[in-house]
Amino acid sequence: MTFVNWHSHCLFGFIWLKSYILNVKLLNQHPRYIFLWYLYGSMQSCLRIGRACTMATLRGEMNQVEKWRVDTMILAKQYRCIHSTSCRCTKGHLSEDVIFLVFQQLNWNPKDIATLSCVCKWFDDLAKRVLWKEFCKTRAPKMMLDLQSSGSHSVDGSWRALGKLLIYCSGSSKGGLFNSTQIPGHFVYRTRFSRTSGKSFLLPQCRTDVLYVSDPCEHLDQGEEGDVGFFRGVFKSFSMSKVRKMLIKREAKLHPTEVCPYCKAKLWSMLQAKMIPQSASCRLGAYEDCIEYYVCLNGHMLGICTLLPLSDSEEASELE
Repeated sequence: MTFVNWHSHCLFGFIWLKSYILNVKLLNQHPRYIFLWYLYGSMQSCLRIGRACTMATLRGEMNQVEKWRVDTMILAKQYRCIHSTSCRCTKGHLSEDVIFLVFQQLNWNPKDIATLSCVCKWFDDLAKRVLWKEFCKTRAPKMMLDLQSSGSHSVDGSWRALGKLLIYCSGSSKGGLFNSTQIPGHFVYRTRFSRTSGKSFLLPQCRTDVLYVSDPCEHLDQGEEGDVGFFRGVFKSFSMSKVRKMLIKREAKLHPTEVCPYCKAKLWSMLQAKMIPQSASCRLGAYEDCIEYYVCLNGHMLGICTLLPLSDSEEASELE
């Protein structure tokens, strides 16, 4: 094909494309062709599609145009948007700074943060990166400062998982992780986490690790189970901790089915690994043979115990 013929084909295709786009009725009938508006802005693209359309029209095979469109217009699949300033995902949304100020005035209310996360992926991503972090720093400032003192700007697992751990008692289910009576999980208004108490849950050779543990959440009069207490905690830099190294050295098995209720990671049983010291039951005010807890791969800890009667627990604390 000579240059003149090729040029005439391109010119014909350009004119055809322009008239095709301006045909509003046809666009309404075939809205999927609205993408041609973007091609129209590029002269090179118009010439290419014009040549293809002309050749296909002469042969009476317009289906080739559709095939060419599919082959040339395939975009790289985007699994997760990075939310840059030019990103289409952010159109119609408020800026991050505005949302930050709004939730600051709401005192980082976890219910409002959870509600915002359900709106769309962009809001969910913002909540994970910013809002849950600020909630954790407001709820337990000294604890968060210590957890980040190693130089990391994040925590093991995620800020959302840590935020949930601060305010949620996981409870238990029949046949579940603790195989005890059915005690539904629930939110707690306020819980105290103690680094000093965490030492009592570590073997002597692991007490250089940093573990924050909550006071037990008491569920009284649970039938045969008696007074049940649930406790939870979090390790600092668990990936480098002596507890993790000892669990691996002892070839502790991960739970085959259950996962961490906070971050969905696999769990190690400290009871099976024989890593529960006697000081843990004394600290909790619980029966020594009725305490069990798990640690997940991200360093979140959750456990259950049967609490002593009040007078007995006072005697246990004196012995400690």
